[in-house]
Amino acid sequence: MLTRRRLIEISAAAAVVPLAAGRAPATTRLTRWTGTAMGAQTSIVLAHPDEAEAQRIIETARAEIARLEAIFSLYRDDSVVGRLNREARVDLPPFDLLSLLSLADGIHGVTGGAFDPTIQPLWQLYARHFAEPGAAPGGPDPQAVAAARARTGWKNLAIDDASVRFSRPGMAVTLNGIAQGYATDRVAELLRAEGLRNVLVNVGEIRALGRHPDGRPWKAGLAEHGDGPAEERLDIAETALATTAPRGTVLDAAGRVPHLIDPATGRPGGVWRRISVLGPSAAMADGLSTAFAVMPQAAIREGLEQYPGYRVIGVDEAGVRLDLSA
Repeated sequence: MLTRRRLIEISAAAAVVPLAAGRAPATTRLTRWTGTAMGAQTSIVLAHPDEAEAQRIIETARAEIARLEAIFSLYRDDSVVGRLNREARVDLPPFDLLSLLSLADGIHGVTGGAFDPTIQPLWQLYARHFAEPGAAPGGPDPQAVAAARARTGWKNLAIDDASVRFSRPGMAVTLNGIAQGYATDRVAELLRAEGLRNVLVNVGEIRALGRHPDGRPWKAGLAEHGDGPAEERLDIAETALATTAPRGTVLDAAGRVPHLIDPATGRPGGVWRRISVLGPSAAMADGLSTAFAVMPQAAIREGLEQYPGYRVIGVDEAGVRLDLSA
């Protein structure tokens, strides 16, 4: 999963606009920053009466995003994950990598292996295959798929305080199915520590602190394609939201092969057109949405029981809507 398109359209005020009269102090301003990080569109919306101080806080948040990108990014050869994939080992891993791998381990277990960051060799195989002119629409040769699958498996990733290492040659990991949510959480908590109470953060996934400063909830739209219109709009306040849509990004020119790899089959796939998870943690919502996208409803319901306070909204291939709460 070198890329995993984030299918969330945020409805928020334009950069630096005054709040409605009578609903908040006239000097309070809403400031918005947008950019790109970790392969996703990124934005921060916050309320602060001092524009210069708001910009300082945003620069602090941007520095935190850059720090986390240097750990988790698949797009940078010098990232910690890039070094792990290249050298099969990282000694004295940073706390954030160990923390995120611990979260991933829990989701892997609860979802019966449907969340497995070690599927990167399979993703690379399919991406290379469909990038070739005239690629066979059925995918790579079965023997090549079997060989790539032999280089996957969460149990083959060894993790402790001293190192993170692969036990089989040719392995690689992708944390794109959870790292954007983790970064969203870290930025949101940084802004909370700065004393902010009404914030909307999107580092590939969304986390809302409080509400819009005029008293209404923040708005988020769900869509199968990030450049398409929102198919559903949600009010969100003091919660996180993550969405996965297998065909939001495709591997082939014809647009038939989803970018998401199902660890159970070793093939691109997905049960849902799109699936969203809402809950206290953007990292948890991110990982769960990745896993739930390839899981049937009964398995989702069973897994969700382990996460009180989380909600799942999905749409299947027939257009039937799913709405479950723990």
